[in-house]
Amino acid sequence: MSSAIPHQRGLQGPKRRIVYVTLYELIAIAVATAGLAQLTGAGAGHAGVVAAASSVIAVVWNIVFNSAFERWEARQAVRGRSIARRVAHAIGFEGGLVFMLVPLFAWWFGVGLWQAFVMDIGLMLFFLCYTFAFNLAFDRVFGLPASAA
Repeated sequence: MSSAIPHQRGLQGPKRRIVYVTLYELIAIAVATAGLAQLTGAGAGHAGVVAAASSVIAVVWNIVFNSAFERWEARQAVRGRSIARRVAHAIGFEGGLVFMLVPLFAWWFGVGLWQAFVMDIGLMLFFLCYTFAFNLAFDRVFGLPASAA
């Protein structure tokens, strides 16, 4: 028996990705703004700009990464999304963002790459957990994508 809401069971393809990215990023912008403001001592407005820019980068990365992940997933003999597969997904997604966001943080906040990396580690640790929990909740509400069903 599926735990998906019946009228949303068919959410697949581009529509699924748009709903996923929109919900994920709206929550992420709010959390990143607060977190970056706390980490840097910058105001929420200053931190919010880089959080929004980070969101745009993350949306593009999300589309690229999730498309590639689902193509890979569709070729796997074992179906479904195990804990290990979800952990690999979260680490792969967040790891890619580190390489894109550290230079942005260094430039925007006027800090060195090491400081920007340390700042990003704090956010990454949060987002690893957030990505895992969000994906689990999203799949429970909307059902698994066709690649994992």
